[in-house]
Amino acid sequence: MKPLVLLVEDESAVRKILGYNLRAAGFAVEEAADGEEGLERIRERLPDVVLLDWMLPKLSGIELCRILRRNRQTAALPILMITARGEEADRLRGLDVGADDYVVKPFSPAEVVARIRAVLRRARPEAVAERLCCGDIRIDLSTRRAFRGERPLALSPTEFRLLRFLMEHPGRVFDRTTLLDRVWGAEAEVEPRAVDAAVKRLRRALNAAGDPDPIRTVRGEGYAFEPREMIPGKGSAQEQRRGEQQGALEPGEVGSGSGCGPAA
Repeated sequence: MKPLVLLVEDESAVRKILGYNLRAAGFAVEEAADGEEGLERIRERLPDVVLLDWMLPKLSGIELCRILRRNRQTAALPILMITARGEEADRLRGLDVGADDYVVKPFSPAEVVARIRAVLRRARPEAVAERLCCGDIRIDLSTRRAFRGERPLALSPTEFRLLRFLMEHPGRVFDRTTLLDRVWGAEAEVEPRAVDAAVKRLRRALNAAGDPDPIRTVRGEGYAFEPREMIPGKGSAQEQRRGEQQGALEPGEVGSGSGCGPAA
């Protein structure tokens, strides 16, 4: 799943250039032409990072940044400000209201892309990582291959995206609507029950060798990904058998994960 950048910029030429370069660099991009539209976009779908112009109609970038920092759901949202204001006092003001980084116009699109990657690397390392691991499950994002231990997983593109999204947010419960939005896309015409079917197929692939199920169903709420090290007393089926034979696991002890070794 591509990291989502919300580009809030009132100059259409700048939006076009930045949008093109961000998409070419592997990001998903949504655009807004003013501060109020940007705020509405964020309420509809939370991005991974906001690229925010200082001078915007209707609602300034500075004020939008303040609003986002006051809200619990967006308080930690990475924000990169771009502006023609290059004075030190202006840069400090932008950082003081909560911006994570600052780029002065004119700028190189390549520099903006690099700064976005750096901000994401600090805030959400998994969003720019080449490999993602949770317990004994890992996915290689460059080759789009998934493994449980040393066993490769046969996943459809949808199942791969679903597994990736859940692994990026371990322990969090997501309802069907959120999963449809973040995995299938807001524009997809898919019934909510398609989530249940996809989760069932993903479970079948993950647990084919008799390993514990890492996906928890929360009745009336949705699904959560909980690898075995998050569940006290749980280890893989192989580790549990080894513990029974050797007496290695005491009651309540957490079985160790397999780590994140090189992808096969």
